[in-house]
Amino acid sequence: MPCDPATLARKAARVRLLLFDVDGVLTDGRILLHADGTESKLFSIRDGTGIVWAHRAGLTTGILSARESAATTVRAAQLGIPIVRQQAGDKLQAYLDLVRRERFADEEIAYMGDDLLDLGVLGRVGLAAAPADAAPEVRGRVDWISAYAGGGGAVRELVELVLKAQGRWEGLMAGYLPETTP
Repeated sequence: MPCDPATLARKAARVRLLLFDVDGVLTDGRILLHADGTESKLFSIRDGTGIVWAHRAGLTTGILSARESAATTVRAAQLGIPIVRQQAGDKLQAYLDLVRRERFADEEIAYMGDDLLDLGVLGRVGLAAAPADAAPEVRGRVDWISAYAGGGGAVRELVELVLKAQGRWEGLMAGYLPETTP
């Protein structure tokens, strides 16, 4: 169940790692399968920009996906996402391995997932999040639900929430505003 704004801000302020599912979070969950067996996915530029901003603010990002996809590998490389775990059939075990290897505490991690495979991880992290179109069982068990669907800005909205809670948003925004002369 989503938490109150003060609790949400406290949880977001502790985040050092933003971890995302792919299909249904970074994408809308659809896969275009080509006749030769290759596939295509649509990734939001807005979400990608949010990930770049997270990196500029000093946060680490990662992907935790049950499926392996060349498109995911390419997109992660384009965005400079340092933690990429694919073929994680048991997402909770993959998450526990990742936490041990990368040396993050649960409360320092925000995870956005959209389906039942994500529930184990969502139950462990410091900030559990879901896109607006996540499964009802997921939406009922997270701290925060985006106003946006997966692949449509949900990731960026989470990044903005975390940066604002950490007092980093205004500094980032200042880099885009024109200088004013007195």
